[in-house]
Amino acid sequence: MKTLYLDIFSGISGDMFIGAMLDLGVPFDDLTQELSKLNLDGYHLHAGRKSKAAIEGVKFDVHLEDHGHSHEHGHSHEHGHSHEHGHSHEHGHSHEHDHVHGRNFTDIRKMIDASALSDWVKERSIGVFERVAIAEGKVHGLPPEKVHFHEVGAVDSIVDIVGACICLEILGKPRVQSGNVVEGHGFVLCAHGRFPIPTAATLEILGQRGIPISQCEEPSELVTPTGAAILAEFAESFGPMSGMAASRIGYGLGTRDNKTRPNVLRACLGETSASATIDWETDFVTVIEVNLDDSLPEHVGHLADGLMGAGALDVFQTPVLMKKQRQGILLTVLCEDGLSDVLSEKILRESSAFGLRRHRCERRKLKRRSVEIETTFGKVRVKQAMLEGKVVKSAPEHDDCAALASEKGVGITDVYQAALNAVSR
Repeated sequence: MKTLYLDIFSGISGDMFIGAMLDLGVPFDDLTQELSKLNLDGYHLHAGRKSKAAIEGVKFDVHLEDHGHSHEHGHSHEHGHSHEHGHSHEHGHSHEHDHVHGRNFTDIRKMIDASALSDWVKERSIGVFERVAIAEGKVHGLPPEKVHFHEVGAVDSIVDIVGACICLEILGKPRVQSGNVVEGHGFVLCAHGRFPIPTAATLEILGQRGIPISQCEEPSELVTPTGAAILAEFAESFGPMSGMAASRIGYGLGTRDNKTRPNVLRACLGETSASATIDWETDFVTVIEVNLDDSLPEHVGHLADGLMGAGALDVFQTPVLMKKQRQGILLTVLCEDGLSDVLSEKILRESSAFGLRRHRCERRKLKRRSVEIETTFGKVRVKQAMLEGKVVKSAPEHDDCAALASEKGVGITDVYQAALNAVSR
C-alpha cells in the first residue's frame, strides 16, 4: 500500500511539510495552480533547493506582498493569538496584519468551501483548521467558531494548511504514518509573557487525538500547532518505521539552525505490506494485565472505576483459575502509551498485586461519526462506524435513549429501536 512516513525527529511545521512534499516530487506549478483556486491574494510563493546542516532539501516560503517582505517560516509562529518568537521572525514583525484581525474559523471555512478546490482538499483542510480552532477555543474559553486566528488565520498559514492537503492529494492520498512526536524544551514569548514549550495549542491538539509527546534536549520549539494539526488529521499511527520500502525520500528545511539536530523534516514515500487497502484507522495502545486472587470483588470494582476515571480507554475483568486451584480475576487495562506508567502505579498501589505485565498492541478501528436522528420520541445521537466509505453499523447512544424513555414513560428498547428505524430510513 502506498505510504508516506514522516520522520519527525526534528519536529514538524506546515512549511517544512510542504518543502518535503515538493522534494518528493510534487510539482511546484501544480501546487501554485491549486492554491490559486482559493481566491486568496497578497502573497506569492517561493521554493528552492538549499542545505541545512549539510542535508540538501527544499525550503518553502510564503512572501507577503502587502508588506514588502517575505515570511521566512521558522516553524514556531503558527499559533492563533500571536506568539512573537524572536528566533523565528527574521524580519522582526509579529505578523498580525490588519487585514486578518477579523478572520475566525467560520470565515476560513466559508472561504475554503467557496473555492474551486476538490471536495477532498476542502474537507481535510477544514479538518486541520478545526483541530486548531478547538484547541485554541479550549485554551481561551471560546467556542471554536468564534476563535479569531491572528497567525493561523494569516495568509501564509492558510497557504501552509491548504497547501499540505493539496500535496497529499497530488501524491495520490497515501496512507500517512509518523515517527514518535519529539518536542524541544524552554520558553516562547506570547502576548502574556513567557510560556513553556510545548505551547498550549500544540499540547491540546496532540492530546485531543491521544498522541503521546516526549521532550528532548533541543532548547527551542520543534512542533508547531499547524504541524501538530497535520499529524492529528492524517497520521494513522506513530512509531518506528516498519516494513516499508522507500522509493522516494524528501527533505523539508526549516529556517532556524538547531543546536542538537538538523532543522529538517524527512518524508519517505513507498510501499508497506500492511493491511492493504482497507480504510480503517490504526493506532497503538498499551495493555496492562494483572492476576488477582486475594482481593475482594468490591475492591477490584472500585479500582476498575478509578482506572477509568484516570484515563484508561477500557478496563475489564475475566474470571480465571490460578495455581493451587484458586479462583482469581484477570484485570486488563487498555490505555494510551503515555498513561501506562500512571495507571501501572495506581494498580500496584491500590491492589494486592506485587507485579503486573505490559505490552504494546496495534489496533484496527472503524472510522466513526456521530449523527443526531429525529425519532417519534425526540432526538437521539447515533454512533456510526464506516468501512470503505459505507456505514456498516449504527449504535444509538444509551444515555439519550434512557433520558427519552424516562421522559416519555416508555421502555428504553422502544426508543432504541425507534432510533435504529430512523437511521435505516
